[in-house]
Amino acid sequence: QAQLVESGGGLVQPGGSLRLSCAASGFIFSNLDMGWYRQAPGKERELVAFINSNGYRREYGDSVKGRFTISRDNSASRVYLQMNSLKSEDTAVYYCKVVRPFQHWGQGTQVTVSS
Repeated sequence: QAQLVESGGGLVQPGGSLRLSCAASGFIFSNLDMGWYRQAPGKERELVAFINSNGYRREYGDSVKGRFTISRDNSASRVYLQMNSLKSEDTAVYYCKVVRPFQHWGQGTQVTVSS
């Protein structure tokens, strides 16, 4: 059964860091373009970061540029999101997603930035 499982979320103080991980199974991971999305309470889900199948192309949402880094390890079928200089407005549920050639979502992991 194909699935994406996120981990690494939690409570962190403003200015802190977290690293999210997404483990993929049931896919040929190296063929997949992947993304991280987030959804805060009362807001629409938004793109945080994108990485193509070979890792050479990366894109970021304007609000996280310079603070977040997306990466992947195709040998481990994992995609990561390193989040630095976290702000309260980064509080959201973070989702891993297969973007292309089809779409598939993970179940999400909560990130809370608060003092």
